[in-house]
Amino acid sequence: MRYVIAGIDTGKTAAIACVDLDGILVSVDSGRFAGMQWFVGSLRSVGSPVVVASDKRKPDKAVEKLASIFDAVLFTPESDISMARKRELAAGSVSNPHERDALSAALTAYNAYAAKLRHAAKVAWESDAPADRIKAMVIRKYSVHEAISGRSAGRRLVRRSGG
Repeated sequence: MRYVIAGIDTGKTAAIACVDLDGILVSVDSGRFAGMQWFVGSLRSVGSPVVVASDKRKPDKAVEKLASIFDAVLFTPESDISMARKRELAAGSVSNPHERDALSAALTAYNAYAAKLRHAAKVAWESDAPADRIKAMVIRKYSVHEAISGRSAGRRLVRRSGG
């Protein structure tokens, strides 16, 4: 299973950008008058979103709903991502401003988790455990030890989702 961090931009023209748990762009797409069905289908075709991200501090209801549908962590930046930062993050990777906004959301979320993801990858490698699964669990607030050992402090380790 491919776990991804999905950046979402809603509006008349909507966009999705997905990066893997190493921060590598795996998919970017946009469409006019796209509804929830388009978002869900597009995300399912790419992988399993562990994070759904917005470029706005206060996310759109559709972004919140997508996070809920996929049982994903909702990521919002501390403040709206500036236009200059969006251009910097998405330089050369997208074909329109909507894809730029979605990619900047995904990369900002990735950067927020990057240190934890690198640590999880190192421990997973040392333990011969599946790195992406361990990383996904760490994002969902499990300790690396819980993810590796399969034990938790009274929590389910396997999360079922609609996605």
